[in-house]
Amino acid sequence: MTNSVLAVGGHIGDMDLTAGPTLAKLVLEGASATIVALTSGERGHPRMTPADYKKQKIAEGTAFAEAIGADFQVLEYSDGFLPNTDDVALQLARIIREKQPDTIITHWKHSIHSDHEHTAQVAERARFLAGLPIESDEDFKALTPYAELAARVAELPRHGVRTFMHAENWEDMEGFVPTRYVPISDEAFYRWVSAIRHQAFARGETYGFRYIDYYTALMTTRGCLAGYPRACAFHTSPTPEVSKLAGP
Repeated sequence: MTNSVLAVGGHIGDMDLTAGPTLAKLVLEGASATIVALTSGERGHPRMTPADYKKQKIAEGTAFAEAIGADFQVLEYSDGFLPNTDDVALQLARIIREKQPDTIITHWKHSIHSDHEHTAQVAERARFLAGLPIESDEDFKALTPYAELAARVAELPRHGVRTFMHAENWEDMEGFVPTRYVPISDEAFYRWVSAIRHQAFARGETYGFRYIDYYTALMTTRGCLAGYPRACAFHTSPTPEVSKLAGP
């Protein structure tokens, strides 16, 4: 059972597309959900300036989260230049401690987009830092160049995240193998469709890719494999099975 889920994307819209149907399902079932974008994705429009598109993206991300019943946050890193460093991880670790999710969803670790790869790595590091004992009276300047951020993490109680899942994304397919299918109900699907269609890039208005059609078809395909009308696919690290070997 998932009571709280945190979806971490490299850009506004990443988790909305890939994890959005699952987030809508979980919210309908009584869970709390938070979407965090590490950048706005402001460089993703061929005809708008990054500054103008950033405003639009933030408005779109806010509206999407409200429509499915989730919280939404965006960090101030630059699209295309997201670093894989502890300043990002510490900011995300504080969010993890604040929201206390039992599940994190993020990108797969291999991608054609460096921001996606860095997001996956940062999310893993943030999960570790969120559960690490960090005392408020420690000498943070001796521990990290990001002493102020570490001190802010130490203000909140540590939190361990039970489940870590990688969402299926057409840009992140190198080596991605589904290990878990999440059935998506009609109510969750239509709530997602109603919300995602208000994002310009998802409608194909930036570079022409029909994201909504693609992920709708993908849910149908995964649903066929899972034995449901629709499903979303995720990768989770397998847990070794316990087997009591016995002789005859």
